[in-house]
Amino acid sequence: MVCPAAELARRLARDAEAVCRSYLSNGRRQGNYWIAGDVHDTPGRSLYVRLHGPEFGPGAAGKWTDAMTGEHGDLLDLIAASRGFGQLHDALAEARVFLSLPRPESPQSSSPRTAGSSLRSRASSAVPAAAPSGPLTGGSGEAARRLFQAGRPIIGTPAEAYLRARGIFAPLDASNLRYHPAVYYRAHEGVPRQVWPALLAAVTDSEGRITGVHRTWLDPARPAKAPLADPRRALGHLLGNGVRFGTARDVLAAGEGLETILSLKSVLPALPMIAGLSANHLAALWLPPPLRRLYVARDNDEAGRLAAERLRIRGAASGLEVRDLAPVLDDFNTDLVQLGPAAMLCSLVPQLVPADRVRFVPREFRRGGRGGT
Repeated sequence: MVCPAAELARRLARDAEAVCRSYLSNGRRQGNYWIAGDVHDTPGRSLYVRLHGPEFGPGAAGKWTDAMTGEHGDLLDLIAASRGFGQLHDALAEARVFLSLPRPESPQSSSPRTAGSSLRSRASSAVPAAAPSGPLTGGSGEAARRLFQAGRPIIGTPAEAYLRARGIFAPLDASNLRYHPAVYYRAHEGVPRQVWPALLAAVTDSEGRITGVHRTWLDPARPAKAPLADPRRALGHLLGNGVRFGTARDVLAAGEGLETILSLKSVLPALPMIAGLSANHLAALWLPPPLRRLYVARDNDEAGRLAAERLRIRGAASGLEVRDLAPVLDDFNTDLVQLGPAAMLCSLVPQLVPADRVRFVPREFRRGGRGGT
């Protein structure tokens, strides 16, 4: 017999965005996710809900995670937490009202999710948010791979011009960066699609398999982001994955944005790095077991500090040393542009452990030079 709770959760997932707009109205859509502060609809960016995906397994629609608290579950759990329900039957009744379904004729006491059980305890026993999930075989993951493969290397394109205008002088011939002259953009459902050029960044898992793509739409008239309300979006499976530069063995630097990581790459080119693409996803990065030390290149804001704290807690639990890399100004791209590469590197070097200074700081700087472009 089909579990009624599981069936209701699947039905809710088919209209995940409508559920989020109703129960997390202070949030907003960002790519394939609905972003909010927490299950109580506080404004913020800690909680994210997947809007589209398969009904079961990795990347399933309706699954949510709060990167700050570690809570996660499906949309039935979200409704229960949002409304403060402690009993399953209350959440089931609320879900049926939302879906305009009739009440069942008799209680389903034999369901594995029985009345009186705590939805919070069920969510806490689910797969950890940071666990690896393997490659996607279809849906948004496949669409992301097709889009990225349709792009071309960024050297000599508006995508390179955009990054150079941000002060980034790291090599940009990496295979995970591409340019596409015409990528669809739609502000929200119900409005026509637009076409803009875009910088594409491949999101990969720990095995190097493409699971998603990050799009930065560009202004065709000048080297800047497109004049859109939301010029950056991701497509595919981001949770636990990121945009990787270099192969991490024992030491890795992780940051939020693509520009943040490429700014660091400009002054520390030998240090392996990964961009999580948001504070939430940075906090949920999959940390491979061989890793001994992780540098968190955080932004100077509350979301960045919370993401770094979350990674420190996870690192401590697995014996991983986690250290902050903090910018002087609001983020490392601002440091690079306003302070210059030499001053930026001067602020970074004391934050590295001595052995890593020898391994990763450019030799000309260690010999007394002050870098430059």
